[in-house]
Amino acid sequence: MSEPERLHMPTPLVDTPTNALASRESFPGTSLKRPASSSFEGWEEETSRKRRKEESESVQEDVQERNDAPPVISASLADDLAQDLQCGCCSELVYRPVIVNPCQHFFCGSCCVLWIRNGGTNCPACRGVSTVVTPFRALQSVIDTLLRAAPHKARTERERQQADEIYKVGTSMRIPSPREPSPEANVDPPSDYARPCPHCMAGNPYGWRCPQPIPDPTTDIEHAWHLEDGVPPGHAHCGNCENLLATRAPTTTKCDLCQVYFCGIGIQGRCLAAPLLAQHPHGLSDVPDLILSADVYECFDSNNVEVEIMLDYLTAQRLTPRHIYREIVTHIQSQPRGFKPLMELELFSDLHGVAGGTDPDPDAPRNNICRHCAAEVFLWGLREWWVRERQKGFLEERVMNRKDCPEGRACDRQMDLAHAKEFNHIIPSSEPRRADPASEPQPEVPTAPVTPIEPNPTEQIELPAVSGPPTHPLWALFARASPTLPREPDSSELA
Repeated sequence: MSEPERLHMPTPLVDTPTNALASRESFPGTSLKRPASSSFEGWEEETSRKRRKEESESVQEDVQERNDAPPVISASLADDLAQDLQCGCCSELVYRPVIVNPCQHFFCGSCCVLWIRNGGTNCPACRGVSTVVTPFRALQSVIDTLLRAAPHKARTERERQQADEIYKVGTSMRIPSPREPSPEANVDPPSDYARPCPHCMAGNPYGWRCPQPIPDPTTDIEHAWHLEDGVPPGHAHCGNCENLLATRAPTTTKCDLCQVYFCGIGIQGRCLAAPLLAQHPHGLSDVPDLILSADVYECFDSNNVEVEIMLDYLTAQRLTPRHIYREIVTHIQSQPRGFKPLMELELFSDLHGVAGGTDPDPDAPRNNICRHCAAEVFLWGLREWWVRERQKGFLEERVMNRKDCPEGRACDRQMDLAHAKEFNHIIPSSEPRRADPASEPQPEVPTAPVTPIEPNPTEQIELPAVSGPPTHPLWALFARASPTLPREPDSSELA
C-alpha cells in the first residue's frame, strides 16, 4: 500500500474510556441501548389482563364446585332441622310445603288438601280462622338444601307419588268458612246441671220446640236438671259432639247398628246417621288413609305384600274407600241374614263416647248408619271384597299365578316377605277343599231284604237209609238235630 492510501484510511474506533466519553459528547441526547421492537408495545398490559381473566375463571370454577358439592351438615343438625320442618298433620318431613294465612303455619300440600276434603274450615294446627293457602317456596329451598346434605331424610318414592297425585305443585287453595259460627262459650257455666238442648229454647232457629224443655240453670237454678239424675227425659247425647239433643227433633237421626243418636246440628256431615249407601266411612276418605290405617293391615293378618298389591290395584283403578264400602254393604244386604252376623260379633258396641240405646227389634232391617259404624263395616268386609275383586281378572298374571299357601289364612309366616311374595294367602273362606279319596265315605250298595225262614216243628227231613260205620264227624250234629236219621253214611257213600 502506498503512503497516500495509508494516510487516507479511517482510524479504527477503540473502546476506551476516552473514546466512549468523546462519543457521548459528540452525540448528545442519544443512547447506545437498542430500542425494543414495536410488536412488544403494550405487552405488559395484555399479560396482566390475561392473568386477571384466568384468575377470575378459576374463582368462578371454585364457586361452582362449592355450589355443586353437597353442603356439610352434621348429623345432629340434620336431625334438628328435620324435626323442626315436620308437617303438623303427618308428622313427617314436609313435602311440597304450603303456608296457611294469616297464622303462617306450614304443612304438606297433600295433607292440606285432605284436610279441606274432610271438612276442615280452619288451620289444622291452631284451629284459627284461615282463608288462603299458598305454596311456601322459601321453605322448599331450605328442604332441598337439607336433602342434599342428608338424602336419607327424604320421603319414600311411593309417598311422593301419592302426594303428587293429590296436590299439584304451585297450586293455591282456599279454606272454606264454617257454615254456621260456633256459639260463644260460657265462661263459668254450672257444671252440675244439664244445659238446654238447641230445641229447648223458645224461638230457636230450627222451627221446632222440644216438648220437654230443660230449664236453663243460669236463669232457673231451682228447676234445673241435675246430672246425677241421669239424662233428662226425651233427650240423649249426640254420638259425635256429645251435646244434649231432643230425640224427637226433626234434625235428630239414629244409627240402626250402634243405636246412638246424632243431633244433625253440631258439625255438618258428622253429627248425622245417613242412609247406608250415602254414608262415608270415618277416617277413610282416600287411598292414603288406607296406607296410614293399622286396621287395614290387621284385616290381612299383617301381610304387607297382599296389602301393597291391593293398594296398587286401587290406585290403578281409581277406586276410593267409599266405593269399596258401598260394594260391601250391597253384598251384605244380598245375604239372607243381612247384618245379623255383624251384630252377633258386637262390632258396633263402644264405638262412641256415649252409651247407645237398646235394639228394639233385632230382626228389623237396617237403614241408617253413622260414620264410625260404616268404618267397622268397611274393615269387616274388606278382605272378602278383595277376594271377590281378584276374581274379576284385572290383576297382573304374576300376581294371580302365585301358588296358594297350603296353610291359607292360618299361615304364621305371612309377615315373612319372601314367603308372602312366593305364595298367595288370599283364599276364599267359603271355597270347598278337595278331600282325600280314601277318607271320603263310600256309598252304600242297597241290598235286598233277607226274609228269615222259621223252622216247622212238624216237618221232618227224610234221608235215604244207608249202612256202614260212621266216618264223618259232622254227621253226629245232624243226627242230634234230626232224630229221624237212621244212621251215619259210610266213606264210600260220602265219596
